[in-house]
Amino acid sequence: MKELIQLRKEIHQHPEVSGNEAKTAQRILAFLSKYKPDEIRTNLGGNGVLAIYRGKREGKSILFRCELDALPIQEINSFDYKSINKGISHKCGHDGHMAILCGLAKKINENPIEQGTILLLFQPAEEDGSGAKSVVTDEKFKDIKVDFAFALHNLPGFPLHQVVIVENTFTCAVNSIIIKLHGKTSHAGEPENGINPALAISEIILAFNGKIQEDISQENYCLITPIHINMGEKAYGVSAGYGEIHFTVRSDSNSFMKKTESELEKIVAAIAIKHNLKSNIHWTESFQANENDLEAIKYIRKSASTLNLAVLEKELPFTFGEDFGLITQQFKGAMFGLGAGKNSPSLHNPDYDFPDEIIMTGTSLFYQITKEILHA
Repeated sequence: MKELIQLRKEIHQHPEVSGNEAKTAQRILAFLSKYKPDEIRTNLGGNGVLAIYRGKREGKSILFRCELDALPIQEINSFDYKSINKGISHKCGHDGHMAILCGLAKKINENPIEQGTILLLFQPAEEDGSGAKSVVTDEKFKDIKVDFAFALHNLPGFPLHQVVIVENTFTCAVNSIIIKLHGKTSHAGEPENGINPALAISEIILAFNGKIQEDISQENYCLITPIHINMGEKAYGVSAGYGEIHFTVRSDSNSFMKKTESELEKIVAAIAIKHNLKSNIHWTESFQANENDLEAIKYIRKSASTLNLAVLEKELPFTFGEDFGLITQQFKGAMFGLGAGKNSPSLHNPDYDFPDEIIMTGTSLFYQITKEILHA
């Protein structure tokens, strides 16, 4: 346990943002070298690492995934392992998730599996939504066969060690839209000689607002949040000829998200035509909903019971995005939560720190899941 805490704190002190996790990956590889996977694949989807442990006999293949990246947030904690990288810190607990998976590597090394295959994926670039796609489309991953895939996320606001299970959707689909409106700049005293996007922007905001259904307990949950608006310059004699507006869009299912995306694009196109504007739409930082497989959920539930862990059966999805959703689109799998303490700062807060107490809880739960599946 002491070794895992030390690793977690070392990773916490040296965070790296999405796509730049090379040194973090090297720390993971240094740790894994002591616990001898049968195979290691590196630079997977960027800086990803895949450690493979094989049993003596063929059997089911189980993938466990954690994340390598940190966030562009300045840490305000003062403990001795605080981030030394200005403006970057582990405020989502990925340092703890890595420690849990490294703990699983240690446990498998000390208690080798007799059959089947266990794959430990240290995935890059989760925070910007690009990492899972980069991994599953990487040539070095194409031959990987997975019967079940699992991931966990620490959850501040829930009691320490509590296992949080959600059947069906665990985290929502999230996509971000960038809308660019091209008009014509003119003198502010002669706006009729230009094409100003201001009215179109206001109409888009109102139209998008009309699509919101913010009660996640009801059907067709849809949350649309304005994020950024830019129009013209601070030049009071000039009528703007260009505008840009960004939103995030959230839904509790991948199918409804696709439907919503299409409807929003049609709204923008119609309003742009009405105001003689040229429009351009770009979607970015897309996260698939984590649509949990019910069989995978049963293994989590049974494992938690075997370990005498408290379980909360949560009815509704979490509204944040998590790109493990793409992996649960590819394979049968599930994501679940692990309580990080009721009085803990929230995720993405500058004073958040992953609680070391739950490292072994996560490791033991992952290991028990392997026993349940491989011995079934």
